[in-house]
Amino acid sequence: MSVRRVLVVVLLTAAMCRVGAAHTAARDIGSAAVPGEVAAPDAATDDASAGASISAPEPGENEATDAAGLPNAPQAKPVAGYQRPTEKVRFLNYLFDAYGPFPLVESALLAGINQAQNSPRDWDQGLRGYGRRWGSDFGINAISTSTRYGLARLFHEDTLYYRCECSGVFPRLRHAMISTITGRYGADGHREFSVPSLVAPYVAQMVAVHAWYPQRYNSTDAFREANYSLLAYAGQNVVLEFFPSGPKSLLAKFHLQNRHAAPDPSN
Repeated sequence: MSVRRVLVVVLLTAAMCRVGAAHTAARDIGSAAVPGEVAAPDAATDDASAGASISAPEPGENEATDAAGLPNAPQAKPVAGYQRPTEKVRFLNYLFDAYGPFPLVESALLAGINQAQNSPRDWDQGLRGYGRRWGSDFGINAISTSTRYGLARLFHEDTLYYRCECSGVFPRLRHAMISTITGRYGADGHREFSVPSLVAPYVAQMVAVHAWYPQRYNSTDAFREANYSLLAYAGQNVVLEFFPSGPKSLLAKFHLQNRHAAPDPSN
């Protein structure tokens, strides 16, 4: 007998053993049920018992789930004392953030750093090179702020910075960092992931690289620079969180009151 025939015989024997075991188990189960000992409920009894087990909900029991339609749907956490800014306030904040004294001074500082590092090296040193670097940094900031403002209006998002109601250095630092990629939504001001805040620096750097940067720069360079811009935006939030921002603060005296922060109701 060949090996193939032996394998066929073994497989058939195993299959027959399985079938026999299944029939034996079914017979044992059937014989275990003694007539009259346990009555099997019919369909009518099942329906009656199911209907009796369902009780009417207590008043107010499902009020928390009516809006979401789920029994344990997570509810957005409102911000204490939140007051959604008007369109006028948001527009004034945008103008100040994009073209006010703060971006003018910030661009001047960044241009000085780039001038010292000779970056980009294709641009000359001296006053002309400094002017090109300053104009580039100012333009990148204006495009980033405009993109953030435009997308925020499209998504009905409040991108202003709100100081943490918590206390302690690390909780406030965590709040400032999280606020970099989150925004406020709805009348209660609950926080959600912010597409405008994340997309804005990358759009600005892409435009700069493909519009006025030297030709040797590409999208990879734009992506790298956008990462730095996002970190700088996080740094601004840290400054707004920890530095005094009232009308008598140091920033206000130098007219560098960044309107990226929401107005303080106490002032």
